[in-house]
Amino acid sequence: MTATLLTGARPLGGDPTDVLLADGVVAALGADARTHDAARDARVVDADGLVLLPGLVDLHTHLREPGREDAETVASGTRAAALGGFTAVHAMANTTPTQDTAGVVEQVWRLGRDAGYADVHPVGAVTVGLEGERLAELQAMARSAARVRVFSDDGKCVHDPVVMRRALEYVKAFDGVVAQHAQEPRLTAGAQMHEGVVSAELGLTGWPAVAEEAIVARDVLLAEHVGSRLHVLHLSTAGSVEIVRWAKARGIDVTAEVTPHHLVLTDELVRGYDPRYKVNPPLRTAQDVEAVRAGLADGTIDTVGTDHAPHAREDKDCEWAAAAFGMTGLETALSVVQQVMVDSGRFTWADVARVMSAAPARIGRLDGQGRPIAVGEPANLTLVDPTARRVVVPEQQATASVNSPFAGTELPGRVVATFLRGRATVLDGALVEPGVPA
Repeated sequence: MTATLLTGARPLGGDPTDVLLADGVVAALGADARTHDAARDARVVDADGLVLLPGLVDLHTHLREPGREDAETVASGTRAAALGGFTAVHAMANTTPTQDTAGVVEQVWRLGRDAGYADVHPVGAVTVGLEGERLAELQAMARSAARVRVFSDDGKCVHDPVVMRRALEYVKAFDGVVAQHAQEPRLTAGAQMHEGVVSAELGLTGWPAVAEEAIVARDVLLAEHVGSRLHVLHLSTAGSVEIVRWAKARGIDVTAEVTPHHLVLTDELVRGYDPRYKVNPPLRTAQDVEAVRAGLADGTIDTVGTDHAPHAREDKDCEWAAAAFGMTGLETALSVVQQVMVDSGRFTWADVARVMSAAPARIGRLDGQGRPIAVGEPANLTLVDPTARRVVVPEQQATASVNSPFAGTELPGRVVATFLRGRATVLDGALVEPGVPA
């Protein structure tokens, strides 16, 4: 493998230094990087002014394969991930067939390995067929080659408290975590958007905040009772932030994520009936947006998960009521976090590394991802130009779908390079095909 010398990079936004990548690890830092034996024939990348981060890790990606390759494939989704600075993604279980057996999760894991753009860690379904009735083959998936540690029926809520309790009990045996899509289905039947002033004015069936908060409250208490790990997916309301904050103060082993779109977009956008803004959970109020930003800043919310949800054009290019829920996000997530949290002064780049790399890797129990930028650590890294500006053009992105809520929006930051175990998957902002010297 060709060694790479990054000159003048700023690890976590700090002072410039040289960083040598060789044999899949960070081989040397500072003055030692230029005098190391591997530096003699290294490719040199001018990283002056660029921020060096650990490779990003997403706990919440929909890759659609198997079953909906018209919307996304593992290959196209991981190309998008690499361009977004990600070196690992967790592929959610709502595929066709469902990722509820060892065979299916191993298939997805192998597709990711063969594609070569990012590590793909399949998420196992909690229940058979996501139907919420019988537990899936949790232990078989945990023991499979995919080594599943995150289990979720995302897209649906594990609404039966008995089933949820059993799942929390079961995953303790292999240090797994249940990631809950918090949505009480009886409170959201037919819902089209957030329940509030805007839904009342538009005459659309509302999706009340309490439908999320009731499940979050129930599940943190179940996790405390069982003594197991719980992860709250795409938290979106001020009330949910307060419940998680209370649970952590009580010592309950709960983690939570927020999506980029819930950090910046509000239900006011629904007034135009543009299906790009139809998402689950729905866009909330400005007060909720501020609450989740504050929760992310103070550590109540642990991670940013993209909830990258690609859809075939016909599933979004239709009237609001018939449109699918979901937005793409892998290629814009880091820029949104920079805009909302870094450029506003609420975050340092070290905080970005914590919520977009270290914390999701820890929750997913990943080896070799989310590690510090230090000698001997795996060279899973991302170089970012924080001064760049770009207008989002979905048709120019690597994802197979174009349902980005940020289409036409100017965002800050640009991923210049991504390295997966020292091999460039992105250089100069462009993909590097596996097997091509880079």
